[in-house]
Amino acid sequence: MQSNYFQQLTQDLKQQGTGTPQLILDVKTYQYNLDYVQSKLPTQLKPRLVVKSLANMQLLKLASEKLNTQRFMLFHLPHLAEIIQAFEQADILLGKSMPIRAVELFYQSNGQHDIYIQWLIDDLGRLQQYLQLAQQLDISLNVNIEIDVGLHRGGVQNSQQFVALLKLIQQHSKHLKLSGLMGYDAHVAKLPKIITSPEKSYQQSQHTYQHYKAILQQQFPDLWHEGLCFNGGGSPTFMQHCQQSECNDLAFGSMLVKPSDFDLENLSALSCALWIAAPILKVLPYSQIPGLELLNHLPHQYKAVFIYGGYWRADYIYPEKIRPHVLYGRSSNQEMLQVPMQCDIHVDDYVFIRPTQSEAIIPQFAQLYAYTEGKFLQWQTFRE
Repeated sequence: MQSNYFQQLTQDLKQQGTGTPQLILDVKTYQYNLDYVQSKLPTQLKPRLVVKSLANMQLLKLASEKLNTQRFMLFHLPHLAEIIQAFEQADILLGKSMPIRAVELFYQSNGQHDIYIQWLIDDLGRLQQYLQLAQQLDISLNVNIEIDVGLHRGGVQNSQQFVALLKLIQQHSKHLKLSGLMGYDAHVAKLPKIITSPEKSYQQSQHTYQHYKAILQQQFPDLWHEGLCFNGGGSPTFMQHCQQSECNDLAFGSMLVKPSDFDLENLSALSCALWIAAPILKVLPYSQIPGLELLNHLPHQYKAVFIYGGYWRADYIYPEKIRPHVLYGRSSNQEMLQVPMQCDIHVDDYVFIRPTQSEAIIPQFAQLYAYTEGKFLQWQTFRE
């Protein structure tokens, strides 16, 4: 099946492609993944699309329509302008705390202070900076508090820190408004099972989340309201959240195009929709290693192929058993690859490479080539 797919894709690229490395989205697979995700989401969990992982407007619009959401998580401030322009009802949650200078410049260049943005706050010093800016501009900032649910990458780590933040928000209700909490739990799927099981790690993260919600509700009832955003997730814990969650807002993105870092058991129903296609420039009968010419006289099991580009954060997938040469070394200009001697491959054919991450790969390409019914549509990516 996969072999036939890549052979057909090669033929279509030879006729319609650019002759340079292209980032390809299989639209049918992407739509299948969206359908599957929609079928799993419970009504109490609102989906929030992670823009850095789907850094292309058409990708985001397809997902927004299918999942009926205009909630977005942003990690890069220049993406704000793109989202604000395209989605009138956008609810934007920052996925990391922004330096105060970046926030200041954003408000200087955006007169629309009515955009709904939840700025992420990770400690008291950061909140004091944001308060000062809000006072200077005489605006009210929505702030979402990052809580450490086990990842240990920052955020509130104990009740005292949490209460100090809530008190400051309470004291300055004109300029600060609590919009919710954010607890990212990427560690759950990545911790070695010898340390703890994913199930136990997830339950611990949810227990921590519940602890902070209880403090908020019991000690600060005037800050508690039905509209609070309790964000969690990330693609690796999507399924756990769908089954049982302290959250009402679930962020994900990468799993919709399924790069190889997301080959997890609980995401096995999703398929890869993103490929790099690189043209073959040269095919040699065997690999010749500079300084080791003596090896040329030995029997050879592999041909040498040089491609246009290379050394992406990605894995070579097709032709089968294709791989970089250990001794020759990597190249991002003309990478040398080994293919089995019996492989029928020629100059101007293509090799196919599967990204390990979408967020690392998409910005490297100016266009995403959406492949649908044998045709390619050009979709511009967010490159800044």
